[in-house]
Order: sequence, then structure tokens, then C-alpha cells
Amino acid sequence: MKDAHLDTAPVPVAGVHRSTALVDYVALMKPRLNLLVVVTSAAGYYLGAAGGADLLLLAAAAAGTALVAAGAAVLNQVYERDTDALMLRTRLRPLPDGRVTPADAQVFGLVLSAAGLALLAAFANLTAAGLALATIAIYLAVYTPMKRRTPTATLVGAVPGALPPLIGWAAGHGGVSVGGITLFTIVFLWQIPHFMAISWMYRDDYAKAGFPMLPVIEPDGTRAGRQALVYAIALLVASAIPTLVAMSGTAYLATALALGVAFSWLALQFAKARTDETARRLFFGSIMYLPLLWIAMIADRL
Repeated sequence: MKDAHLDTAPVPVAGVHRSTALVDYVALMKPRLNLLVVVTSAAGYYLGAAGGADLLLLAAAAAGTALVAAGAAVLNQVYERDTDALMLRTRLRPLPDGRVTPADAQVFGLVLSAAGLALLAAFANLTAAGLALATIAIYLAVYTPMKRRTPTATLVGAVPGALPPLIGWAAGHGGVSVGGITLFTIVFLWQIPHFMAISWMYRDDYAKAGFPMLPVIEPDGTRAGRQALVYAIALLVASAIPTLVAMSGTAYLATALALGVAFSWLALQFAKARTDETARRLFFGSIMYLPLLWIAMIADRL
């Protein structure tokens, strides 16, 4: 059933209405976040392809992973539409703003997820499809409800967030191996400093919605800063593993260590002084870190 204000609103020009609806459904898919999924899954495929990358299979693996991630994002927003309505940064999303109905969004999310799983099963392999299915299950059935109960949900949510490169690796390599697990570990560790910065910057929003993030339950942010630093240092160590297992060479290693030291320094500044400025620097540093690391890893294989 439509909201009353939508029923009484002036009828828009047909072309404008369709365009707006398209924009809303694209927004539900979280395209900016999905760009990272495409990049990491494609990188995972390329690095895992033992006999050289097949561009068609690479595209299918990246597209399948992206569809699954988009479907999970849509279904997550269906579940969290009430809390999204309470937060300043999410209250104008299509669902809390009433521009898309929960029923329509749910069908859309299920179709996207099913299409992604089918694409991976048909063009990649069942291992990649199984990992994608695990991504959906952990994200929706475990992480999403946990967010309302415990700050530990951040660690759980980092698991499905780190699976795209492993899905790509499985699609290219034919299965899971030490290389794929290494990529998974790097992305898993990267997410914690990244999200600690986000949770600090938007701590007031999370408090309004009742999410017990670390900066909400511990306002001085000591544990949030400590976790950001510990995981950044762990990431620095883990980023050397591709060279140790012969996935990449010394050029990559030098770049990874330089990036890791810089990222750890940003995390240290945040741990020492939890301010919006140090959190913002850590956040933007995290956005730069991961693409540069992938570029270095892939360039070292060319």
C-alpha cells in the first residue's frame, strides 16, 4: 500500500517518474560500495587465474559477485528501514523516504541475489557460488540482526565484506587456496580501521538508531581507537604474505610496507586523539589504501 502523501501528490511527468524510479532502485544497490566489490572480485580472479585470465569469465565473476552484493544490500535496507529513518545520513534513502515499498524492494533484492548466484554457478564454479551464498547468509542472517545488539557485529560483518576477492579467486583458481585466503585476510583486517573511523564520525546517528557501536557505548572512543590501530598493524603484517607465498614480488612488498606504515600512522593518530578530523583522515586514508594495494599487487604480476 502506498503512503497517503504519495497518493495525493501531483502526478509527475511519465519520463521523469520513470527516471526517478530508476535512480531509486540503483541507489538501493549501493553502487559506490559495489564498485569496490567489482574491483576486489576482479582482482581476486586475475590473481587466482593459474592459466591466464579469461576476460569473459573475469567479467562474469565480477558481475555475479556484484549482483549478490547488491541484492544483499537491498535486503539489508528492507530490514533496517526503520533505523535508517532515524539517522540523518540514511533517512532519505528510497525505503525510509517512502519512494520504494518494502515489498518491491524485497523482490528486487531476491532477484538480484538469485541472478548473481546463477551467474557464478553457470560461468565460474560451485565453489564461487557457494561462497557468494555464504556472503548473503552471514550478512543478512547473522550480521544485520547483531548490529542492534553488540559492537562485535563489526567483526562479523567484516567476513562477508572480505569474501568478494575470495569469490573472484575461487572463480579463477578453481577453488580456495592460500592465495585466496590471503586476499580475504587483507580485506577483513582493512575493514576494521575503516569502520572505526566511520562509526566515530557518525556516532550520533548510530546512537539515535540504537546501534551499540563502540563510540556509542564508550563515548571517549578508547577501544575504537585501539582496535583501529591493532588491526592496521595486523594489516601491515598480512600485506607482506603475498610475497612470502610467491603471489607477488619485492616491488609489491616495498609498496605494501610503505602503504601499511602510512595507514598505521593514521590509525595511531586516531587512537591518540579521537576527533572528527583524525577519524576523517583515517577514513580517507583507508579509501586510498586498498585500491593502491591491489594496483601494486596486480602490476607486480604483469
